[in-house]
Amino acid sequence: MEEEQLKAIAAQLRQPHGRKGTEMGDLMNESNGNMTRQTINSLSIQDGDQILELGHGNCAHLAYLLDRYKISYYGLEISDLMHAEAQQINKVYVEKKQAFFFMYDGKDIPFAENYFDKAYTVNTLYFWAEPVKLLNDIYRVMKPGGEFSIGFAQKSFMSQLPFTQYGFTLYDTKEAEALAAKTNFKILKTETQVEKIKGKIGGLVDREFTILTLIK
Repeated sequence: MEEEQLKAIAAQLRQPHGRKGTEMGDLMNESNGNMTRQTINSLSIQDGDQILELGHGNCAHLAYLLDRYKISYYGLEISDLMHAEAQQINKVYVEKKQAFFFMYDGKDIPFAENYFDKAYTVNTLYFWAEPVKLLNDIYRVMKPGGEFSIGFAQKSFMSQLPFTQYGFTLYDTKEAEALAAKTNFKILKTETQVEKIKGKIGGLVDREFTILTLIK
């Protein structure tokens, strides 16, 4: 694959846009489905919680969360296209005022202090320009005792993908934990799993991913 093609894939993964953005959103929802569910499961969610997700993509997974719990969901996106797609796909939840979608700059969380009970993000860690700053801003909007789970594929897997050399910062468990240690969060637990996903050239491949859960 040509360098320009790889750069284009990397750019779409970071921020889906244009004609191919919708297709990328569908692909990400399919490939990240299990990781998203496991990341949600890592949180001790209770009815009445206010929950934040960073980088929700098309958010076709939202029914998994809202059909299980009576919570209020808030989604943040840097992609205009994914912001619009998420609202359309989850129109019923938006109309019922169970789900609220917002744009943000990927750096500052546009909510007041002590606002959320739980928060999570899946496969966005690689793109954080100022990870310590962002984590501390997430800490700010969490309520005392609030939990934040980060789902990410291990560096050993991601480094095999040729497009990750363009704009990705890859992490293994120790590096992710070291990053968290630079913030105000405390590490609550770390869990690593292996799942099978569709390979780029067909068949199934093993993907090792980790869920790092932090607590305020």
